Amino acid sequence: MYRARMGDGGPDPRILGYLSSAREDAEIIRYDILGSQAHVLMLLKTGLVSRTSARRILGALSEILRRRRSLFARSGSTYGGKNAGAAEDIHELVESLVVEMAGAAHGGRMHAARSRNDQVALDIRMKVRDDINMMCGHILDAAESMVLFASNHRRTVMPLYTHMQQAQAGLFSHWLLAHTDALLRDYERLSGAYGRVNKSPLGAGPVGGTSLPIDRAYTAELLGFDGILENSLDATSTRDFAAEYAAAVSIMMSNLSRLAEDIVVWSTSEFSFVELEDDISSPSSAMPQKKNPDVLEITRARAAEASGYTGSILGIMGGLASGYGRDLQRTKPFLWMISDTGISALLAVQSVLGGMRVNKARMRRVTEASDLVALDVAERLVLKHDVPFRTAHGMAALLVQHAHAIRKSVRKMTASDVRSALRKGGSIDTKLSPAASDPKILHAITSSLGPVTSLRGRISRGSSGYAEQRRMISARKRAITRLRDALEERKKRVDDAFTSLKKQTKSV
Repeated sequence: MYRARMGDGGPDPRILGYLSSAREDAEIIRYDILGSQAHVLMLLKTGLVSRTSARRILGALSEILRRRRSLFARSGSTYGGKNAGAAEDIHELVESLVVEMAGAAHGGRMHAARSRNDQVALDIRMKVRDDINMMCGHILDAAESMVLFASNHRRTVMPLYTHMQQAQAGLFSHWLLAHTDALLRDYERLSGAYGRVNKSPLGAGPVGGTSLPIDRAYTAELLGFDGILENSLDATSTRDFAAEYAAAVSIMMSNLSRLAEDIVVWSTSEFSFVELEDDISSPSSAMPQKKNPDVLEITRARAAEASGYTGSILGIMGGLASGYGRDLQRTKPFLWMISDTGISALLAVQSVLGGMRVNKARMRRVTEASDLVALDVAERLVLKHDVPFRTAHGMAALLVQHAHAIRKSVRKMTASDVRSALRKGGSIDTKLSPAASDPKILHAITSSLGPVTSLRGRISRGSSGYAEQRRMISARKRAITRLRDALEERKKRVDDAFTSLKKQTKSV
């Protein structure tokens, strides 16, 4: 442990164990080593270490990087032959190994112009940007699956709901595209956060910078960052990028939870709109007929967990003064958990969609047996007969009430049924629009409407009409292709930077 102002006996082992983040730092070992390689190349470039020292340090770091899985076994009790409890974090463990392998005269120079404060901020940013790219890739995979699914269900009629009550006739493709669009916004949120994550804090030092002649832009370039986080106080102490990332994942999980809830409800015997394949369902330990949607239920629960992780990060950040506080160490486990939660949920949902059968006949029967054309009746009066919407709405409601009383759907009402309904409609003022009270006109409208005619007539942009489904599916396919190209370019910039870093490390 490299600390000044410590007694010969060192810290109390119980306290050190309480402070240590070595176990959690297993997620950032690779990033810590890569960041150290870039830092040493910068020290060499600026003349702060000799070529001999740089070569010895970089050789040790490359060996540690190559053997990191055995040296830093996450489940083991030792790191490189050292007790994990003997160091506070992975930064110290890596440095101790470098000193051991390169010698103190060389390895002891590695930490010049650097603090653990800017070092850990760097490592977290590098991991989070990789997690963002990974999650964005899975989002696009899930969205692409949904759009393909939607292409196969452009004519699958179903009820659409508000307040869990049947509202309008719709198409199953429309439901899928709604969730596709939510996922694509999740992608955009994460991509926006990426730009703020991808700034290098390295070289900010503990809090106020350094008197040594370093080149922060050079290390940022070596590590594939878009630039530096300039203010040294901000660079070391901020975790707003972590909170933004966590919040974006939490929103995505909330969207996935809504999708999961729909499928849970629709897979019940009472709805029977969809059926989940056996390999993505769970049986009951007692009731052999059961096929439980456990994957979807866990997705709902994990959405709540993600919100909790985000709240914890914000809570840790909220009461801190400017400058680094050790409290920030505790944001890491929540960041790692929220990454795992988001990625695993996307993979699970994609599996569910791939193993879900749609009961087209059942959806259509339910749609046709209901009064989902009521709004179409009102809109036909507005469009064809110049009836004020509020009058048309009242007349459609009157027809629905009477249809309910005689146990028929509106579209099955006879001309006599319509006349009976009109006799009960004295409270509706139709003086300015006689068509609204003309039984022949009303019966002609109700008898001509149905889910299919309703959906053919749905022309507003973004609606569940047949024509709009074709257009939106094509548009989403193009959008996903464009976003995937942008993502691959973003990942390539980082990969190219690491390839260059590796070459420069070997050439010293």
